[in-house]
Amino acid sequence: MRILIIEDNKPLSTLMRDGLMGEGFTVDTAYTGEDGEDKAFVNSYDAILLDLNLPDRDGLDILRYLRKSDISTPVIIVTARDEVEQRALGLDLGADDYLVKPFEFLELRARVQAVIRRFQGRSNPLITIGKLSINPQSRTATYDNVAIELKPKEFDILEYIASHHPTVISTEEIIEHIYDEDFDPFSSVVRVHIARLKKALANAAGTEILKTIRGKGYQLCEKTE
Repeated sequence: MRILIIEDNKPLSTLMRDGLMGEGFTVDTAYTGEDGEDKAFVNSYDAILLDLNLPDRDGLDILRYLRKSDISTPVIIVTARDEVEQRALGLDLGADDYLVKPFEFLELRARVQAVIRRFQGRSNPLITIGKLSINPQSRTATYDNVAIELKPKEFDILEYIASHHPTVISTEEIIEHIYDEDFDPFSSVVRVHIARLKKALANAAGTEILKTIRGKGYQLCEKTE
């Protein structure tokens, strides 16, 4: 999952970034409203953490512009403004949640996971496809209740493909959601991660369940009944 943090307080931004990356998220940062707005338009994110007191513009103006531009990415306002009127205004403009500074990282993580689940239409944190079960919170995967050992990026790719099942997911979509903005799209790293993921799943299931759909991408083909 890929997160954008728009926050001009660099120490706080770094703390949020490092904490979320430690939980397996891919994170981009912006220290001005203009940079954050540009990244929100150019890249595809699973959630945006938006400060309101930015040096070049008010975060509420950015939120208003994103929603008027039909960008529906979940937005969590993260700000020191704790007035009820400010919270109500942010939610009325299309924010999905509101977190007042100072806060504990555990609460931030929980709110990010919750808005992503809501946006994807899942009330249950578990993603289950047949005998395959994926827990984004604990970052674990099992097949028929037996643990599957995965590297962090392999898990990220599996979670993304599984959360969009049965849609075929292209390599470009995987790069856009799983890797940060500095990633070289011509690198062979993605193919290596997918090859290892396919092997791990096949070993667990006894058959290939992550299929390559020629010219389109990848699809989990385990039956759901």
